[in-house]
Amino acid sequence: MRNFFLSFWLLISSSNIFSQGVDESLIKMRQRIDSVNSFQVNLQLETDISFVNMPVKRAVMQWEKGKPVQFTSKDFILLPKKGLDFSLSSLFEYPFVTLVRGITTQQGQTIKEMNVIPADRRADFSIATLWINTSLRRVESAEISTNKDGIYFLQMHYRLPTDFFPDRVEVKFEIEKIKIPLNFMGKGTRVDKEKMKADGMKSGKIFLNMSDYIIRKIGG
Repeated sequence: MRNFFLSFWLLISSSNIFSQGVDESLIKMRQRIDSVNSFQVNLQLETDISFVNMPVKRAVMQWEKGKPVQFTSKDFILLPKKGLDFSLSSLFEYPFVTLVRGITTQQGQTIKEMNVIPADRRADFSIATLWINTSLRRVESAEISTNKDGIYFLQMHYRLPTDFFPDRVEVKFEIEKIKIPLNFMGKGTRVDKEKMKADGMKSGKIFLNMSDYIIRKIGG
C-alpha cells in the first residue's frame, strides 16, 4: 500500500481526466472544479483515536493551482499525514479508468458509485471508490485503498447545494503501521506508545471543520 491524499478535487492537469475509459460524471465534476484557481480556508481538527488524547487543533489550509496543498499552524498535528488532505487530486495524477458500480437516489439526488482504477504503477493507491452526486457535480464520499498508508474513508458534508467544497469532513482510517511525528503533536497531547506500536490494524477518526473559505476563480 502506498501514499495518497493531496487536496480536494483540485486542478492538476485535466489531460488525464479526458483519457479513454473515464465516466462522464467524473469528467463533469472535474470541469466544475476546474474554474477554481486557488482557495484558503480556516481548519479545525479533532480526533477520535484510542491511543491519542489530543485537544482541538487549528490551522490554515491553502491551495493554488499547480501546487500542493499547504498547512500553516503554530500547533498542528499530522496524524495520519495522508488523511488531513481532503482533496482527491492525487487520484487523477496518472492515467486511470473508471468502472460504474451502481446508481442510487438519496434525498432526491442521483448518486453514482464508481471505482477509480490506476493504469500507472506510479499511482499512490490501488483502487478508490467515489460516490458522486451527478446533479450537483461533487463527491459525497470516497474510500481509498492506498499502497502503503492503509485505507481511508471520507464523508463530505456541505452547507449549501451550490458549494464547491465541504464545510466538514469525517475521515476514518485503518492502517497497520502508523508513525506519529511527536514534534508535530502540539501542546496538551498524550500518546499511548504501546498501543500505537502494537501489532495489528489501527483505526480511528479525524474530524475536519472548515470555515471562512476564500475562493479565487479563474478570471475572477
